[in-house]
Amino acid sequence: MSSAVGLGDINLDIILPIGISFFTFTQIAFLVDTYQGKVKEHNFTHYLLFVTYFPHLIAGPVLHHKEMMPQFTENKTYLPSAESFAIGLSIFVIGLSKKVLIADNIAPLVNPVFEVNAHPALIESWFGALAYAMQLYFDFSGYSDMAIGLSRLFGVRLPLNFNSPYKAENIIDFWRRWHMTLSRFLRDYLYIPLGGNRDGSFFRYRNLFITMLLGGLWHGAGWTFVIWGGLHGIYLGINHGWYFLREKLGWIDSQSLPSKLASRSLTFLAVLIAWVFFRAPDYTTAIDIVSGMIGLNGISLPSWTKSQLEWLEQIGCVIRFDGISYIDFGGIGIPVLFLAMGLVWFTPNTQEIMTDAQPCLESVIPSSSIITIKWSTSTPWLLFISISFLWCVFHMNSVSEFLYFQF
Repeated sequence: MSSAVGLGDINLDIILPIGISFFTFTQIAFLVDTYQGKVKEHNFTHYLLFVTYFPHLIAGPVLHHKEMMPQFTENKTYLPSAESFAIGLSIFVIGLSKKVLIADNIAPLVNPVFEVNAHPALIESWFGALAYAMQLYFDFSGYSDMAIGLSRLFGVRLPLNFNSPYKAENIIDFWRRWHMTLSRFLRDYLYIPLGGNRDGSFFRYRNLFITMLLGGLWHGAGWTFVIWGGLHGIYLGINHGWYFLREKLGWIDSQSLPSKLASRSLTFLAVLIAWVFFRAPDYTTAIDIVSGMIGLNGISLPSWTKSQLEWLEQIGCVIRFDGISYIDFGGIGIPVLFLAMGLVWFTPNTQEIMTDAQPCLESVIPSSSIITIKWSTSTPWLLFISISFLWCVFHMNSVSEFLYFQF
């Protein structure tokens, strides 16, 4: 990873190592905790292994010394057992499948919509935004699964990083499920040192907003990342304010299915709008896509639909019957996108599938899913993992987009 830095008339082309942010985060936490007298393990060899532990360096999860260094003391041989190998390889292949078979096949739906001056219409804007939300989730959670699987081969457990974030019923819950280790780092080393919620509501909201702004800047030094962080800071402030108001008025949270579906839908919509700014190359493009999502760029439909839908123009809808320009409905992208959405909302996540094997440091109580899937050391699972791995290998003959080069 390289970065050009301008200092007056001097341009420095700085070469940064891959994973620099994860090196930095782990050491910041270690140094701060050492200063505060919280560090119990000071073995230098274990510290070096903790900082340079390869499985997580590309895309996380963010490790903490109190979770990892004691494991290095306990697991001195690091020789994988048959059980650890089976568990680790299964998780790795599931993560690899997420990245290669799902995220990479969705990418062609995303890139054309987010091009500068694309000016996408209603349908194209929604498909592009939804595709990016799914691409990002399966790419990022796939990398995290691969890291957890690789580490489990050596008998070392990493912390969980994703827990079905798109099933969250509010933004607070979303950040307890999305990039969980980064959320933990931001809470412990930014939000709480800023004052947390100790000094009243105003300072609580201020600290939340500052924390999310800095979290946005960590992802990239651009206004789109700042806006993304600011939006989530506003979302969190509104969410906490709603809880405060509900408590004051004595309202009871409804547990009915329609209420939960409405909460999940509203939360996902808020996250989706923020993802547009996260992905867009600049502020103008992001606004253009959001405008398209609310219909301000008009509606573009295939020409063969004109005879059936001409009445829409008569009631004031701005419709162009010139085809869908940026979305290929004849390729594999659309079926994979719908498959991805089905997996996200109706099936258990990797940790829930593997819960009996305890692959991570945390234990997750399985959530209610329409489909129940449990991993086991059985012939059907052996065949599934083997076929999935071979399928991934055969799909590795093309360039695969890496979403985290700038973080």
